[in-house]
Amino acid sequence: MNPSIRKFIFHDLQAIEGYIDPPDALVFLAALRAQKSSALEGGLAEIGVYYGRSYFLLRKICGDVAKIVAIDPFDIKRTGQETTQYDRFVAAGRQLGLFVDEQRVIRSDSTLLKPEEITEKAGPVRFFSIDGGHMLHHVEADSRLAAATLAEHGVIVFDDTFNPAWPEVTAGVVDFLRREAGRFSVFCLTKYKTYICHKTFQEFYSRAIATSHELKPFDQLDTEFLGSTAIRLHNPMRRRIAYEVMVGLGMRALSERAYR
Repeated sequence: MNPSIRKFIFHDLQAIEGYIDPPDALVFLAALRAQKSSALEGGLAEIGVYYGRSYFLLRKICGDVAKIVAIDPFDIKRTGQETTQYDRFVAAGRQLGLFVDEQRVIRSDSTLLKPEEITEKAGPVRFFSIDGGHMLHHVEADSRLAAATLAEHGVIVFDDTFNPAWPEVTAGVVDFLRREAGRFSVFCLTKYKTYICHKTFQEFYSRAIATSHELKPFDQLDTEFLGSTAIRLHNPMRRRIAYEVMVGLGMRALSERAYR
């Protein structure tokens, strides 16, 4: 891995409030690198930007020329703070030295959008991250939107799929896979996210995960999920604890050693 990318994932990115952990950041990297190496082009999209941790990961990996559509109401309000959610998102970009393409920011409830509102800004999408509303109707609307805008070689990533705090996310993803039976396959599962692609690209992305040098520290176990054989990345508790302790002690610069 390019040392600057590794430093960005394990150090710089962690300064931005958000939820994507290093293991999933490394899966993002593996999938996007596989696309690049095979000249699989297209835009990128994210529902649920929060303060931009995933957005800036996509920007760092794909560069300033990438067309990234960022979808979020940007309506989070915190008592005693005059700075808006959107202001903090843009400020995070300045902090990281990364470009925020404000022409491709959609400040809206994602369930109100039509597919062409995304494809007009980015074309067919090769990587679509969904981390918006966590109720069933949100997941249903967002999954339909992603499927309608996805390139044939595209990836859909669902967050919080098996989080017991949000059971309707799990139900929504299962409903989507059943509704689209024969069209989509799950190729990777992590503690927090589920990675899906068209069946014709199942082998391509499975190979990208299995052969990624950055993912070698994880146990890779085959798991059957609704007709798909997915790679489940197991992140041992001892490694996660070691990482969290180092971050908690302000040792972000050394925390990446837990994932070697």
